[in-house]
Amino acid sequence: MEKEKSLTEIEEIVELSYLYDFYGALLKEDHRLIFEDYVLNNLSLGEIAGEREITRQGVYDIVRRCRIRLKEYEKKLQLVYKFRRTREKLQEIKKIAGNSRDSKAGGEIRKLAEEIYDML
Repeated sequence: MEKEKSLTEIEEIVELSYLYDFYGALLKEDHRLIFEDYVLNNLSLGEIAGEREITRQGVYDIVRRCRIRLKEYEKKLQLVYKFRRTREKLQEIKKIAGNSRDSKAGGEIRKLAEEIYDML
């Protein structure tokens, strides 16, 4: 029986998924596909190695390098950070608009915040 992933492993997968969403296109195509299989499709190193006819160690090295590269991109560009902060600020705007005494203006502000949120 496979052990359950710990919260930190799940958090790491979520973080890597965000990084991949923003920077995955910058990875080599074959590396990107292997990373997708491991992180997004939850395949084991052995399963990927068998499908790709490479060693488990080869798969592990590619996943590790992709993880490092994605984190380096984020460190330099901070797109995920900015995305998260923007979402937080939009939530604050919606909350403030909901507490507005002018219900029409508050409704318009909430609507605009939702439109911006949908564009992200």
